Amino acid sequence: MSVKDFNKIYWKSIAELASDVQAGKISAVDLVNKSLNAIENAKEYGAILFVAKDDALRRAKKIDALVAKGEKVGKLAGVPFILKDNFLTRDVETTAASNILKGFIPPYQSTAVTKLEAEGAIMVAKANLDSFAHGSSTENSDFGVTKNPHDKERVPGGSSGGPAAAVALGLAPFSLGTDTGGSIRLPASYTGTVGLKPTYGLVSRFGVVAMASSTDVIGPITETVEDSALILDVMSGRDEHDSTTIERSPDSYTDLKLGLKGLKVGVIKQHMGEGLDPLVKKSINKTVDRLRVSGAIVKEISIPSLDLSLACYYIIQPAEVSSNLGRYDGVRFGYSEQKAKTVDDVYDLSRSYGFNSENKRRIMVGTYVLSSGYYDAYYKKAQTVRTLLINQFNEAFKEVDVLVGPTAPSVAFKIGENVKDPLKMYLSDIMTVGVNLVGVPAISVPVDEVKGLPVGFQIIAPQKADRLVLALGTKIEALRQ
Repeated sequence: MSVKDFNKIYWKSIAELASDVQAGKISAVDLVNKSLNAIENAKEYGAILFVAKDDALRRAKKIDALVAKGEKVGKLAGVPFILKDNFLTRDVETTAASNILKGFIPPYQSTAVTKLEAEGAIMVAKANLDSFAHGSSTENSDFGVTKNPHDKERVPGGSSGGPAAAVALGLAPFSLGTDTGGSIRLPASYTGTVGLKPTYGLVSRFGVVAMASSTDVIGPITETVEDSALILDVMSGRDEHDSTTIERSPDSYTDLKLGLKGLKVGVIKQHMGEGLDPLVKKSINKTVDRLRVSGAIVKEISIPSLDLSLACYYIIQPAEVSSNLGRYDGVRFGYSEQKAKTVDDVYDLSRSYGFNSENKRRIMVGTYVLSSGYYDAYYKKAQTVRTLLINQFNEAFKEVDVLVGPTAPSVAFKIGENVKDPLKMYLSDIMTVGVNLVGVPAISVPVDEVKGLPVGFQIIAPQKADRLVLALGTKIEALRQ
């Protein structure tokens, strides 16, 4: 069943919307109201946790007043957007979909949001996610499951399932998500949207609830690759509040010129074998054939250590999770158990209620692999594999310009199907985690449907070659038409 059957709201491109506001053809208030009405009519999907109606309308009126005076407004003027609820927003509740942060009002806000607002974008709502971004289906949220717009019995992916479902439904022209092991790209694949995971450090993580700090990345979820390029262009660059940030390209990321003739494209061998749904594989091969016919030079590329990437990721990521979640102790901030009689009781009871089963699973695994006697056996070996993986990706990029393949091994699975089998749930990330471990940019672009459900095509490029994945993404979109 297509999302079109669910009264999807359609928008012009982000650039066109902003241009219309700047020219006075439409008001920012009208755009915000369109988004707010769409959100109100789509409650059954569970995509939205909080609506910032008053603040959004206040910002919209301010932009319209500036336009009326003939003053300059930003390149995103009046464009509504939706945030994954692990982005801190000043004076607006941020929960990371966890009971332990319910009611938390941050005193400051994320750099990415501040940059978007500086260009006139308007945050209208906060979206659902797996609690603390721990999951691949948005079933681990403490505030309810998000449903896939294409089939309400299926998941939208995770952990950015709320933002992806919101864009698929047309609740706003774009959303922001976080991608630690595929949490933007997987839901983009499952919902038929475009999900961009930039180079590690290209977008500041300041003001985003940390999951695994060495792989966390911020990126947009949009209807088109062109829209993603514009949002990246606004958000990217160094930030004095985040020492891991890197310099952005001096050229605009919206310059997407690319010739396919002679472009060297590598199809990842490990992503096209066992475990891949045959119908998904057929869709991916069809897209690869279109690239070949258009003049690209296509060859198979083997990255042997990719077979170990999932195991490697699920050692390193829980280790960092166990460290990052240590701050939620019931004392400093977040939920605190008032009936506790001792300090130990505060810790135990606050965390027992505040953390869900998946949070606890990752904390325990992470603490175990970092503990005395097991650090060398697990964590150190995983970091060694990570270095090997980085080297193998670098070698692959000496042979080809980009790597391609499926974003996910299957289309969206049914709600509840994998809940009792954590390993099966983790396997849905098998084609995305390697990208995060090596820090390179990647994008998921919808290319087909299998039994009415979207299929995402993943494009991967060397570090800092974000414009290349975007440019090829636009070509993939054109080839599908």
